[in-house]
Amino acid sequence: MPGSNPAPQIDTGRPHPARVYDWWLGGKDNYPVDEELARRILALDNTAVRGARANRRFMHRAVRTVAEAGVRQFLDIGRGIPTEPNLHRIAQGVAPESRVVYADNDPIVLRHAQALLHGTAEGSTDYVHADVRDMDALLERAAESLDFARPVALSLVALTHYLGDEADGDDVHGLLRKYVAALAPGSHLILSQVTPDLNPEAVAKAADAFKAGGTPFFPRPVTEFRRFFEGLELLGPGVIPVTGWRPEAEDVAAQAEGVVPVYAGVARKP
Repeated sequence: MPGSNPAPQIDTGRPHPARVYDWWLGGKDNYPVDEELARRILALDNTAVRGARANRRFMHRAVRTVAEAGVRQFLDIGRGIPTEPNLHRIAQGVAPESRVVYADNDPIVLRHAQALLHGTAEGSTDYVHADVRDMDALLERAAESLDFARPVALSLVALTHYLGDEADGDDVHGLLRKYVAALAPGSHLILSQVTPDLNPEAVAKAADAFKAGGTPFFPRPVTEFRRFFEGLELLGPGVIPVTGWRPEAEDVAAQAEGVVPVYAGVARKP
């Protein structure tokens, strides 16, 4: 059954992005090595916590927008430690019959997802342990719950900045093109990505701290972020700093706290 694939042993000796993110969000499902890196980055870039919270709120707004547009299937890759309200709560709050699959490569995420992620009786909520780079295996497992002949919303919120550009490595732009090619027309792509454009010095220091902790980190300028949406129809307001994407009152208030060096966008496959 979906979500039943065994997870590898948990490595608590090195930080993991999902657990660092969890610490920034005030979660408890992280280890001292994750907290150490999270604190070090926060000392270099005081926008880190604001950025984590802004990303969560963007995900809520984007998923609600796509669900209200009629999409009833969601694939969230790199979902991280469950933090309420989760994506399935938003999607199934709009349409209880929505089907949601979460995918992540961290065994701690698997453990918590299996325990905590329960959706509506009308829909489904499942989890697969898979790495975004292994697209064929990930989509094969997700297809146990999702029908890829019908539209799917693919969400990669705050994930692409952990993937490199090299053709013989992650080839992040090529990888996303392959994912989009596997989706039916009417599908949507939901993305956010750290950028050096809005706070270059702090973001450069944070990137160095991530790399020193063993986590590759690739902030991208707006031109590189826009490339992810080539061939797709961007929803308004297009590519924009994350707090400005269809902001609600909380986002408008957050903008007064200062810059968040993250771009966001949502696009539809024609």
